[in-house]
Amino acid sequence: MRGEEIELKGTEFQIKVWMELMKIPTGETRSYKEVAEAIGHPNSSRAVANACASNPHPVIIPCHRVIRSDGGLGGYSGGGGMETKLGLLNSEGES
Repeated sequence: MRGEEIELKGTEFQIKVWMELMKIPTGETRSYKEVAEAIGHPNSSRAVANACASNPHPVIIPCHRVIRSDGGLGGYSGGGGMETKLGLLNSEGES
């Protein structure tokens, strides 16, 4: 999908989160807290998690790369649930 534009429909906050997620390199993860800090809302980890859950384009907007601060996987709203999230992370070199 590189080079193609996708239409993002959501709140201003959700779109900020989704844009930040697209900056996470393949093979790396960020915590919900790190994403919140990166978009200038350091106390909004739960809101980041909610934005991930509302992701209209899983994989393209790589919400699977966002994990809990304690290293736990957190949730995944894409098809296949947590099994898919773990599979995507493993295929990218993260676990």
